[in-house]
Parts: sequence; C-alpha cells; structure tokens
Amino acid sequence: MMRSLYSGVAGLKTHQTKMDVIGNNIANVNTTAYKASSIVFNELMSQTTQRASGPNATTGIGGVNARQIGLGVKSGAININISGQGSAQSTGNPFDIMITGDNFFVVSNGMENFFTRDGSFYVDGAGNLAMTSTGYNVMGWQVDPETGFIKQDNVTALRIMSTANLTYPPEATTMANMSGIIDKNDTDVTNPNGKAVNLNFFDALGYQYTAKFVFRQSDDVNEYSLELDKILDSTGKEVEIDQATLDTLLGGATKQYKTGKIAFDDKTYEWDGAGKMINSATGEIMADLAQMYDGGTLKDRATEIELTYTDKITNAEVTVTRTVQEQLDALAKAYGYEGSTDEFLNQLVQAPASEDGRTPAAEVSVSQMLANLAQTPGGVAEGEGMTLPTSGSFGTVGRNYYGIKVAFDGDKGHFAGINGQLTVSTAKLNLSALGGNFEDIEIDFSETSMFDNKGTSTIGAVSGDLDGLGTGRRLGDMIGVSIQRDGMIYASYDNGMTRLLGQIATAAFANASGLEKAGDNLYSATMNSGEFDGIGVDITANGGYMSTGQLEMSNVDLSAEFTDMITTQRGFQANSRIITVSDTLLEELTNLKR
Repeated sequence: MMRSLYSGVAGLKTHQTKMDVIGNNIANVNTTAYKASSIVFNELMSQTTQRASGPNATTGIGGVNARQIGLGVKSGAININISGQGSAQSTGNPFDIMITGDNFFVVSNGMENFFTRDGSFYVDGAGNLAMTSTGYNVMGWQVDPETGFIKQDNVTALRIMSTANLTYPPEATTMANMSGIIDKNDTDVTNPNGKAVNLNFFDALGYQYTAKFVFRQSDDVNEYSLELDKILDSTGKEVEIDQATLDTLLGGATKQYKTGKIAFDDKTYEWDGAGKMINSATGEIMADLAQMYDGGTLKDRATEIELTYTDKITNAEVTVTRTVQEQLDALAKAYGYEGSTDEFLNQLVQAPASEDGRTPAAEVSVSQMLANLAQTPGGVAEGEGMTLPTSGSFGTVGRNYYGIKVAFDGDKGHFAGINGQLTVSTAKLNLSALGGNFEDIEIDFSETSMFDNKGTSTIGAVSGDLDGLGTGRRLGDMIGVSIQRDGMIYASYDNGMTRLLGQIATAAFANASGLEKAGDNLYSATMNSGEFDGIGVDITANGGYMSTGQLEMSNVDLSAEFTDMITTQRGFQANSRIITVSDTLLEELTNLKR
C-alpha cells in the first residue's frame, strides 16, 4: 500500500482536531473569562531509506544526506492563551468582579479548591459569597478579632452576611466639643434666659439623648456661665433627674455676678399677714410658706399640701391640693420668673449688715430669703437673715448656679480657660452619676471664641472630639457592601460606620498555562502549573487589582478563528485529495493485469 494514504489519513485527523479546537473557541466566544485554545502540529515520523554518510578524504567523495520519507502529521500541543486579558463588560452588579492581572479567584466545593477568572458572584442563603453558576464558595482571609486587620492564613469561605455582620453595635458618647462664636451683643446671650446650646449624645445601648445647656453673660462680659438645664430623650420627654444630681452633672456650685432687678406683681397677687400668697381677685391661695417649709427646710418638692381658702366671689370655702413644686412655680411667676423657677430661687441679693452689727453684710439667695420669711411670724420682713420683700421691686447682684465658668480674652477674643484656669480647655459632663448606660462625656471648649459677629452667636456643640473620636452611635443596620481594588470587603451601616468583613484571596501560578480545565469555567492545579499553597496571595502584590460591577469577557478573537478555520478547511481538503489521488494510482496499478 502507498505511504501517502496513511499520511493523508493522519492529515485529516489532525485537521479535524484543529477544527474541534476552533469550534470550541467560537462556541465560547461569549463565555465569561473563557481563555482561547490553539493547536500546533508535529510531523509524525519518517522512514529512513538511506542513512547519511560523511565525506571521504581518501577518495575525495563527499558526504550524502539521509533519505527519509515522512509518514504523516500529529497534534503536537494544545495551548491555552491563559494570560490574554479579556475585555471588561459592565454589569452594575457590585458582586461581579473582574481581575486585571494574571491571578485567579479561589473557589471551593467543600472538598477541594478550584481556580477561576469568572467573577460572577452572589451571596447565598447562608450569607457566603459564592459563584452564581456552581454555588462554590469564594475563598479568602478573615478578620483577626483581636487586631481588626486581615489575617492571611489558610483560605476559608467568606461569610459576609453573618448575623453578627448585619448590625453594628451601639456605643456611648464619651467626647464632645463646642465651637463657634459667642457675640457679647447677642440678645440671646444678654437676656436672663441665656443662649441655649444643645448636645446630642448616645448611651451604651444606642439610645439618643439631648443635653440642653445655657450660656449666660456676667457683668464681666468676657466671662460666661455654662450650666446644664435638662436632658431629653429621643421622644422629647425630659429625663427625670432629682435636683441634687442635676446640680452636680456639670461642675459644682458657684456664683455669677450680674446686676438685675426683681419686681413683685402686686396687681395680680398680694401677700397676707400670715405669710401666704393669695390671688387678689378670688382669694385663692397660691403658696403657703408655713406649710412648704419645715423648720426652715423646704419639703420634698413632690409633697402634696392641702390649701383651704374662702372664694371672694362666691364666699364658698374651697380646698385645693398643690405640690411644693407647684407652689414654688406660682411664687416664681408672681416675681416675673414664670417657667424659670430654679433661676428665680438662685438669684442673689446683697443683704446689708444689721444696725447692731451682729449680722454682717452678705449675699443671700431668694431661696434662703423664702426660708427666712416662712419662719417670720406674721410675715414681718425681719428675722434671722434677710427675708424676701413682699411688695415693690428689689435689686440683685448675681445668681447661684451649678456649672462652669467659660472665659475669653477680652483683647483678642480667644478662649481663655475654664473656672479661671488658663490651661484647662475641657470640662466633664458627669453622666455616670445617672447610673444605667450613661458614660461621662469630656467636652472640649478650645475652638470657641468671642468675636463681633453682628450680634449673632454661632456657638454649638457636637459629639466627638476634634478628630471625630468618641462620637458614640446608635445600633446600625447594614445598608451596603463594597469590594475594594485589593479585594477587601467592607460593610457600611446606617449609623455611619463601616466594618472590614474579609478579603478575597487570589492564587498565582508559575505556569498558569499548565492548569487543567475542570469545566464550569474552573481550573485545577497540576504538577506542571505548580501547587496551590492553601494561603494564596494579595492581588496587589503582583500589580493586579479587582474591579467591581464588571466581568471579564472571553479573549477569543473571532477574526483569527475564522482565518484559522479557512486554513484548516483547505488543509483538510488537500489531505483528502492525497487519499483520492493515491487511490487512483492504486487503481491504475491493479489495472495492469486484465
């Protein structure tokens, strides 16, 4: 038989194999991250009819080359264009990831690791990052709970939607700062009610509260008192705090000197001879000092007292019940301090020395004067210490308060210390005295100033120090997940916090073309690719990076594939002609005998 027949058959087979490779490439032209294959041919073998001979110097005959007849062709190798980067396809899905570089994602079916360039991922029902096609878990590195940083150890499944990751724990506020301008001509600052400043803060359970502070100007316009008025919860309800505790939350007892005047409303109210305040229109008793005080000591403000009087209009005897607090409120209203009872009680009056010299000049508070008046028989305005005037008006020299003194440099307007200490710029809000879940808050005043701002003060308070630390927060719910260029996975929460959840690991091989296709866009490591060490590498170590919202397209070049298809078709056609012609020759040979 003729050797050309077998050469033609070998040529048909190899070209058919090449067409198989081309067909597979074209079939996967839209397969995510598919890497095109190519085939190379090798000659099969040759039959040597005469070996080569060397030249003979004696006879002068030259050498003769070997005579060999080829016996066909075979497939030499099928190579994968593993390093050819496919184009980017935008998807908008944050869990679709494209690798730029030579690395591979590491995925696992629970028993062994595979490698892929297909970054089409999703979060499964268990919260794991997984391949959309196979459900294999994407592998990576976890966060070290002690340091909060990635620990590059053996890769494990990335469970990014665990119960612990769905929320961010609350934290109590521990730092705050006040900043802005106090303008000494601001009417809010100069009036008795003062300039209100609110500070929002959190307790350890994440509940939000508002501390309401008040700045009040003294006769020294460079010095201001700052005191805590009240604390409100997130619903606007005032937190119940007894007066003794409230007075110790921000600094201790101190005095502020500012002259003023208090006037008694004698058109609406009048004092009777027994030390009771009555309404002049109906005779209603608004406060009975004799019952409010016990031996000069004010009873508990919640104590209820029955007040009996004769209505001037109906002449009927009427009994009403009022607490000590309600009676104090009525007194404050009669002296022009409606809604500011404690401010009224803390006003200071300069009491002169007695004529006999036994009682020296002193500053007496309205609260002390009421106690003195309660012990004075018949409402006489004399007794042990000064008593509250029961008509007309009287001057004040200042007020008692619980808080701190904030001072400014009168020449430059800069902050100048707290409580007379130039080097102190912080004060502590002692919320731990309330018990429960509160923590003390350190308030920084160094960014406050006293400049001319056209009568408008801009001072305000925010939680956190000047670097944003100690702000506190409420419980946060996860609102999004983002993946960085280095594979770091971060969760964002609606309380403004972010958390590192893990990092996607990658694998790099010395000979990536030596990987073995395992189907489903997966590869397995082989002896010729190099083994995977179980840990992997950071993608940025080799200059690569990840892009989210994109997938890598197939790197099949259709123009090259169709060109190869043409040459393959012609090669197949030519080999078929070899067989046909060889057959014709054999036919002629058999026809020699007829």
